Order: sequence, then structure tokens, then C-alpha cells
Amino acid sequence: MIKKIYQTDPWLEPFKGAIEARHERILADRRKLAGEGPLSAAVNNHIYYPLHKEDGEWVIREWAPNATRIYLIGEGNNWKRIDSYAFKPVGAGNWELRLPEMFLRHGELYKLWIEWPGGGGERLPAYVTRVVQDPETKIFSAQVWAPAEPFRWTGRKPGRRPHPLIYECHIGMSSEQEKVASFEEFRRDVLPRVAKLGYNVLQIMALQEHPYYGSFGYQVSNFFALSSRFGTPEEFKALVDDAHRRGIAVIMDIVHSHAVENEAEGLGCLDGHEDLYFYKGPQGHHPAWGSRCFDYGKDEVKYFLLANCKYWMEEYRLDGFRFDGVTSMIYWDHGLGKDFGNYAYYFDQGVDENAVSYLALANQLIHEIDPAAITIAEDVSGMAGLAAPFEAGGVGFDFRMAMGIADHWIKWIKELSDDQWSMGGIWWELTNKRVDEHTVSYAECHDQALVGDKTIIFRLVDKEMYWSMDKASQNLIVDRGIALHKLIRLVTLATSGGGYLNFMGNEFGHPEWIDFPREGNGWSCKYARRQWSLADNPLLRYGGLQAFDAEMVHYVKRERILSGELKQLYVDEARKVLIFSRGNSIFAFNFNPVASFEDFRFGAPDGEYALAFDSDEPEFGGFSRLGRGERHATVDGVLSLYLPSRVAIVLKKTK
Repeated sequence: MIKKIYQTDPWLEPFKGAIEARHERILADRRKLAGEGPLSAAVNNHIYYPLHKEDGEWVIREWAPNATRIYLIGEGNNWKRIDSYAFKPVGAGNWELRLPEMFLRHGELYKLWIEWPGGGGERLPAYVTRVVQDPETKIFSAQVWAPAEPFRWTGRKPGRRPHPLIYECHIGMSSEQEKVASFEEFRRDVLPRVAKLGYNVLQIMALQEHPYYGSFGYQVSNFFALSSRFGTPEEFKALVDDAHRRGIAVIMDIVHSHAVENEAEGLGCLDGHEDLYFYKGPQGHHPAWGSRCFDYGKDEVKYFLLANCKYWMEEYRLDGFRFDGVTSMIYWDHGLGKDFGNYAYYFDQGVDENAVSYLALANQLIHEIDPAAITIAEDVSGMAGLAAPFEAGGVGFDFRMAMGIADHWIKWIKELSDDQWSMGGIWWELTNKRVDEHTVSYAECHDQALVGDKTIIFRLVDKEMYWSMDKASQNLIVDRGIALHKLIRLVTLATSGGGYLNFMGNEFGHPEWIDFPREGNGWSCKYARRQWSLADNPLLRYGGLQAFDAEMVHYVKRERILSGELKQLYVDEARKVLIFSRGNSIFAFNFNPVASFEDFRFGAPDGEYALAFDSDEPEFGGFSRLGRGERHATVDGVLSLYLPSRVAIVLKKTK
């Protein structure tokens, strides 16, 4: 019998009533949408509404209850409002248009002209699946997409990933050239690198169409449309198929937390009503993001968003989602200015229970469609139960992002010299997780790489990266930065509560920041790219960081480290040593900036151990102070090691 979250966490006992009420509310919403049957069978808006063929004719539908007339206008009718292209009302606020197959051709551009009391204008269909931007006018139009030959899938889905090792990426900025890269270029040039590094999940940002490239894909206009700036649907399918053949699952960064305000290409005032898809009044406007907030209490909105999940899984065979901006969704004040130091915040009147219910239903739907799917919540509030099973009183995410870890690494690096770092503090922040929820740990993601912030390597090395990253240079600042970069990433991965994430290029300490093309930088892509050649250049030190990243990822995956129990073995604040065991391995970290320790003794599980790898190996940019293949054995439950300064050692138990 599954224990309830208030049974496993005594601090939740006072909120038992609220937890049970939330559970019942979600069940009631499910019954309202799907009756007693499968939720996946009731969610099919992605089939009903978009332009598609039925019985040899084109059919398109739109939910626009405030509309008085709707026309399809486009290249096929010279963008004129013609009666033969007029929609007919079919009830419940829905409109429908049926056209002979010859009226529309693959590649044609079109839009809707929607009229309402007192006005009208051009709009894109809410469920449009293909949108393109004119390179000259910058205007977006819908595009008929019906290739003569359907894409043929050849790879098998990779199956369950209980411990995802995630490579977070952005297609457009994945090229070394100063341009917007394509799906095909990523598949050809970057995907093999991901496979070689050992990551088993690809998390792709900015897939949903967004008008402003510099929004990093977080200001979405067309939720069912794959961003055409990166290529065609078939090219994206080829990328997913290739990843699957390599055993890599593909998940997308899905944005259901808000929508761009745009009306001409978005959902804003689609039928003249401001609140068609969004909350009425101020609640429908995000005060910090300048965007629109969905009304999760409307059945039509729930169907829209749930169908969006199902569409991406069915059309592109995606293996799951990382839900962006969950904190903003689940609190009426979007979590702005809150410290969330009290459990009451998770259950009081400040919670948008409509949004919580939607997220629970989304998780149920996703796992009905694919039981092996991965769902991850990006939440800074720490809402209890978010990543706990629904049966236990939770919302049902598989994982939550351990967002505080990255914040603490920044804090430690920024505010303290490393001889002031607390080993106990590091251990606490890396391991302080809810026992009933799994987390994805990371030292840094895309957030820390954006202009205005700094990556870990840049905080550690700063301007010295410009002059002293060649192997011929001797620079103590660079030596320190490279050593700590490796220790930080390994200790974060090895203590993970279930999964680990790295942002594209950070594995080799990509220099500088990310700054998308914008008016302020002359629309330059100079800082919206990845300089892979730095890692591949044998004369530079970036390659050592990349090799170390690959070694630790492969080792953790091969030895199933994240399935093992995590036990602290030794913490020494004065000498800056942290040692713990996990699975069949011991991880020993000496963060001391100057002192190395001979015959360092600590209590360890009885047995014999071999040195699996260490961060000081020359191929990792180290100084080779340890012997390869060293063997150690416990004596009376005590292990003795040589611990060089700023070095991590991984021992594998052999007997």
C-alpha cells in the first residue's frame, strides 16, 4: 500500500485535509473531462481542430465563441474573404470549414480572418501546426504542411530512464558559425558528441514557435507549431529518430506557464475576447514577464494544453517533458518575492488549484500514453508532493529540478574563497532532498550562461580565459578554475537525487556568455553559438574538462551509481575533505587549495578498492599526482589514501 505524503513527512500532517481535498479536486476534474474512461482517449483536440484531411477534403476548426464570422484567407484565394472559404458555426463556440482537396496545396500560406462585435482582424489558428516567418516583412503566416510521403521512423524508443543524464540544448545556438543552426546540422554535428559524452537524455529548448528568437523559446505564440526557424517537421523527426537509434531519449522544454501577448500570431484576443484562453483582468497578465496567463479552470484550456502534450508525443515521438515555469503557474502571485519558508504556502489561498489540477492531469495523460515517459517540474518553491505519485497525494511528476544547488554554487564561488567553503554545508545542500521525491541535480543550466550572469568556469577563471587556456601557459588562476570545475560537477552528479543535467558546451567550460541577436548587439549571433573547436583543439585545456565530463558520466551510468544508497563517510572542515560512498564506489574530494594529505585515514565499508579514475589525470588537465590503477584495502574498517589538493578520487570496490 502506498503511503501518503503526510505519512512519510510529519511536517505535512497538519495539512492532511488540504492534501486530500486537492486529490479529490483533481479526480473530479478528471471525471469531468474523461468520465470513467482513460484520459488519453478523451483528449483529441490536436486531431479535431488543426487543418487536416477527412474523407478526401480539407477540414479546419476553431473555438471562437465570440466570433461572428471566420474566413480562411491565403495564397489560394489571393488573401480575399470569399464565401466559399467561410467557416460555419457547429455549436459550443466551434466553427468549421470544409474545402475540396484541390483548394489547398502543400506549402501554401494562409491565415484566418475573424470578425467579432465591433471589430475583426487577421489571426493564426490556435491549433496551427506549421508557422513560417517572411524574411523581409517578419510577418508570421500559417503554412499548409502535407508532404506527399510521410516520415518513416526507423529507431525504437529507448524506454525508461530511471536516472536521466540530461544534455540540455538549444538547436539555434548549437553551431560554431555565427548563425541560427538547423535541426539537420544539430543531428549531424552535435548529436554524435552527446552520444560520445554518455548522456542518455536530450532536453531541447525552444521547440514551440516563438516570435522573438531572443526569448530563448519562453514566449510562445503557437503551441502546436514546431519552430520553423530551425527546419522542417521531417528534419526534426530525423533528429529524434537518430537519437533513439543511439539510445538517447528526447524530451522537450514545454511552456504551459504563459503565452506571448501577441495578437496577430498568438492567442491574444483571438476572437475579440481578452480572456478566451486566459484569466480575466490583472490575473491574466504576468507582471514580471509581460505575457498572458492561462485560465487553467476552463475545460477548453485544459483540453488545449493536454492535447498539446499528446500532440508532441504522438507526432514527434518525444519521450517526455520538462515543464517550465511551474512556480509561476501554481501560485496566484507567481511566487514573486516569496521565500517559501512555511509549508502553509503550499496549501493556502495563494495556490492556484486550477493549475495544480492541470499539472496532475498532464502527468496522468503523459504516463498513460507512455509509461516510460519522463516528466520534470521546474519549481523554485519546493512545493511538497509536486514530484510524488498521485496515489500518495502528490501531483505526479517523475522529477523536480534541484534549483537551489546551482544557486548555492554561485553563492559559494562569488562570496567565499574556496578555503572558506564548508564541506558540511556543501553536503547538506547537495543531499537535502525530500525522501519521497526524485530530483535532477545540476551545477549550472542555461540560466547561469545568459548575458548578465556568469558560468562556473567564468566565475572561477574570468578574464584569464582569454589569455591562459593554452597548455603552454602556467597560470595559477586557470589551474584553480579547472580543478574546481571538475570537483564541482562530479560531487553534484555523484550526490544526485535521481538525475543530472548539463547545458550544452558547459561540459568543457565554454567561455563567455549567451547573448541572443537583438537590437542592442546589432543582431549579432557572436555570443549565441557554441565553440566546439575549443574542446577539440589539443593545444588548449578545454578538452581535458570535456574528457573528464565524459568519464564521470560514463562511470556513473555504467556502475549504476545513482541507484545506490548515498552514505557520508567523512567530513573534515579544517582540511576541506568530503568523502562518501554510493553503490559500489567511494568518492573522495579534497577541496583544500594548498594542502595534500598522505596516509589520509577514514572509516569505509570493508573490502578491496581500485582507483577507477581521478580528476588529476593528465588527460583531464591534471598533474598526475596519483598512480593509475592504485589498489587499496580496508584494515579494521579503515581506508588510507593519498589525497592531493583540489583533487577528486573515485574508488571502485573489487572485493
